[in-house]
Amino acid sequence: MWLPATAMVFLLSACVYRVDVQQGNLLEEREISEIKVGMTRSQIRFLLGTPVIENPFNQDRWDYMYWFRAGRSREPEQRWVIVYFEGDKVTEIKTDVPVDLE
Repeated sequence: MWLPATAMVFLLSACVYRVDVQQGNLLEEREISEIKVGMTRSQIRFLLGTPVIENPFNQDRWDYMYWFRAGRSREPEQRWVIVYFEGDKVTEIKTDVPVDLE
């Protein structure tokens, strides 16, 4: 009697649905490639949205991060873009910054 019930539990546990997990700003290659030195803060905000991290002590750096893992996938898709400003203008763009999860 216990054997069929135990087998049913093991069989049903293999059918667990895993949701997709997405965090941060969706960063598309097309939008990232449109960022140019000399653009204004409002143009960057229009292209990429509000930055995930705005450092209150350094107003001249905006960090955009994106993390996505499909339900059963082991490898997440990760992107990190840093935009540096001087005044209201972009001075430097760093794309595909390595993400250190440790």
